[in-house]
Amino acid sequence: MKQFIYRINGQDYIVAVNKLENSIAQVAVNGSNYEVELVNNEEEVTFTANPVAKPTAAAAPKKTVVASTPNKPAGGGSSAGAIKSPLPGIVVGINVNVGDAVKKGQTVAVLEAMKMENSINAPKDGTVTSIGVNPGDSVLEGVTILTIE
Repeated sequence: MKQFIYRINGQDYIVAVNKLENSIAQVAVNGSNYEVELVNNEEEVTFTANPVAKPTAAAAPKKTVVASTPNKPAGGGSSAGAIKSPLPGIVVGINVNVGDAVKKGQTVAVLEAMKMENSINAPKDGTVTSIGVNPGDSVLEGVTILTIE
């Protein structure tokens, strides 16, 4: 078993390759098990957190593997006011700016997941102190979208 640590958008993921047969690998990412297919094992692959565009018929296929594994949010926390992604998806919009005052329940961001738009609401009253993502970004579960203090 080989074990690696990958950093994606500032989040660390512990990836263990448990089994590799032909082009199918069984991997564990932060304790969650996945079965993934290796697209091309002849060349070096690059991990990215952004979705890979499907190649057109005339274009040569890219040698890219998409890391689409969730990270479980850490308990206890250094970022008490952090609003984290509840599931993997694509950020459709950020409805606030740094310095904006927000009220509990106000929609601060919209995340598209499984072809549905999900409103991300402020859990408390406060002021937006930082925004960690941009519209169009692909995020994993547990990634900090923004922080309210």
